[in-house]
Formats: sequence, C-alpha cells, structure tokens
Amino acid sequence: MTLQAATKGRVLEPADADFEPASKPWNVAVPQSVAAVVEATDADDVASVVRYARKEGLTVAVQPNGHGASGNADGVILLRTKALQTIEVNAAERTAKVGAGVSWGQAQAATEAHGLTGLPGSAPVVSVVGYTLGGGLGWFARKYGLAAHSVRAFDLVDADGNQQHVTADSDADLFWALRGSGGDLAIVTAVEYGLYEAPGLYGGALAWPADKAADVLATFKEVTAQAPDELTLWFGRLEIPNGPPPMVAIQAAYLGDADAGQALLAAFDKLGDPLQDTRQERTLAELAAITNDPTDPSPGKGRSSMLTSLNDDVTETLLDGSLAPLLALQLRHTGGALAAAGPDAGPHGSIAEPYLLYAFGLPLSPELAAGISTKLDEYEAKLGDNVSGRKPFTFLTGGESASDAFDQPTIERLRQLKRDRDPANVFRSNYPVLD
Repeated sequence: MTLQAATKGRVLEPADADFEPASKPWNVAVPQSVAAVVEATDADDVASVVRYARKEGLTVAVQPNGHGASGNADGVILLRTKALQTIEVNAAERTAKVGAGVSWGQAQAATEAHGLTGLPGSAPVVSVVGYTLGGGLGWFARKYGLAAHSVRAFDLVDADGNQQHVTADSDADLFWALRGSGGDLAIVTAVEYGLYEAPGLYGGALAWPADKAADVLATFKEVTAQAPDELTLWFGRLEIPNGPPPMVAIQAAYLGDADAGQALLAAFDKLGDPLQDTRQERTLAELAAITNDPTDPSPGKGRSSMLTSLNDDVTETLLDGSLAPLLALQLRHTGGALAAAGPDAGPHGSIAEPYLLYAFGLPLSPELAAGISTKLDEYEAKLGDNVSGRKPFTFLTGGESASDAFDQPTIERLRQLKRDRDPANVFRSNYPVLD
C-alpha cells in the first residue's frame, strides 16, 4: 500500500510542484526537510496515516500550520491537520471542543458570542491544540493558569492507530503528560477545554522614545508588584533596523471593566505623553490587536529565560546598550495562578518565577543569524544566577530540548511514558522527550 492509498487527503512528495511550500514551517528560518506531506481530512484519516507509518517503520510529525517547528522533522511524514475544523461550544457547561486545525482567533470568536473566553496567547493564527499541548502561556495565565490546565478531554490517535477519548479518569498518566509536554505521545485530533466568564477586557499598548526606558521599566516593576491576577503586563524594547528610532513599550491586558483597568495602569500616565496609546475597552476577539503579532510566515530567531527576580543587576542588563542585532526584548509578568499550580496540573507543575524574558531577532542572513546567537548568549551570561534554568515548553527554540522545560523527575516520567506508549517511535514532536 502507498501513502496516498492510506489516506483520503492530499499527499505531496518531493517531486510534486506544491511540495516545497507545503513542507515549510511557519518560521521560515527553521530548516525542515520532510519525506512527504499529508493533508488529513478528519480523525479517521489521521488514524490511517499512523497505521501506515507504524507498518512501514516511519515517523509522523504534526503541524497544523507549522508554529513551534524546531528543525527536528527531517525525514518524517509531515501531517497537516488544518482541515479538522470542528468548533462546539457548550455555554451551559462552559466548555468548548475544537478540532486540531482550529486557531485561537476562530475559537475566541465562537466563545465570545456566549460571554466566555478560553486562555489564548497573543497570536490569533496559532492552533488551539498545538498551543495547549505545549502548555500555553497567554494573557490570562496569571488568573487561570496555562491553557493546558483547563483541558477536560483529548480526542487522539495512539501509536497503534487507535482513536481514543482521554480524560483524567480514563488514562491519568497520558492525560497528565499531554497537558504540556508536546505531541510526542499521541496525535491529538480535538481538545475539550473549560471556559471562563469574561466580565470585560481592557488593554492596549503604550510606547515612548527609548530614553524613557529606565522610567518605564521602574514603573512596570512597581505596577507588577501589586497587580491583581486579572492584569498582565509586558515590557518591551524595540529597535527596528532602518526603521523609526528605538522605542520602549508596555502592553497590557486586564480581564475586567475599563474603569478598573484604567486605574491599575494610571502610573504610566505620569511618564509623559506617549508616542502611542491604544488602551481601550475591547472585545475578546480583539485580544490579538494588543500586540498585532504577525499572521503571515516570517523568519525569526529567539530565546527565552525565566527570571527569579527583577533586581538591580537584571534591570541594568535589560537596559544596557543597543539591542542590535536583535529586534526586540520582551519581559512578561507571570506568577499568580501559574505559581499556584500543583504537580497534578501537568508536566510544568508550578511556575514560580515572576517574569519571563524573551529576546528576538530577524535572521535575514547567515551573518545576522550568527550575530543574534552571540547577542542571546551575552544576555544569558549577564543574567547569570537570576535565570532559573528552565523554560516553558512553548518558548523552546532550535537547539533546545524538552529537558530544558522540565525538572529531572518530570522528564524521566515523560520518557518512560514515551517508551511504554510509543516504543516504535511513530511520533516525533517538535521537542522529543527522549532527545
């Protein structure tokens, strides 16, 4: 039997005209050389592809649209699940069930009609399933935890090609693992997750000239020290090559009414007139407009670190000198429900670190890519002991592994589950637990 005979979906191989664009990840700077691309039509199709791969001794990697790719997919069957577009909202039970191809933008539009929200990130084009399998650290994580913490059930295909409905009661170990360790143990075709009442949403971005950076960061530190869990702030520095002068920015989302949101952010109004101020009352579907993340494939190279404090040494490091060749440096306030999560919540457990640092550049040439890597190394070295040493799974980048996201007992538990559930290594996630 051929791969095409095993599936109802379109199969593309290297000799086909459309293979090259279909095989690439969303981050076009990540190299990816797959053996074939399959565009699955439904869960039955996914199961057929898995059974074929298992019989032929092949490996399957899943990318709805390629976010989170690590360069670890060479030689695999790349399974695209974008056609799995089921969206079911149960307003009475406050749950949503979405297929593996549904994006957060689509899901939020469906739940907002009922005055309810999930726990999305900043980019509306990222798939709910892929984001959730990696944990999912978004705007409302301080209030409700990772997106994975709200999962009620998974529909999946196991390494034998069997379809299962997995809950905490039906398979506690697999349910635990899938809430944050990626797609190395099964192919999830749909996820059911809890929804939350949304009393309102207030947020937006403020920007000032770069010479205000020290004052903005000091105010960020002051506000985050007292912020309720409903408020999340991100501090950023931005230097666009051949663009406008360098800037410093605050991005904020408050899950509540506009008057309360304005009061919580009032300290920033004392810093003088900003270059930009987009703060306003928003619909849930407009959450992504706070950051306006790119929605088209583009190149990128970055690295994250969890900070144990925002002391004077860290502050000096974040403010010192030019970012070049980096484009942006971002500091996200964490804590809240993330710190309160217990070991049963999923592989990440408690995320007690109060801040996440993410630095990012555009590797438009080999020379720029090398310079970005050097700059990222410099930041990490300067931060020293102020970095905890672990990273959220969804913030892993090329050259890192699952062991960078989890402590040793957790990674060993995940590795044993991989050996037990997928001994033939039919599945390969972006960051395999056995690497």
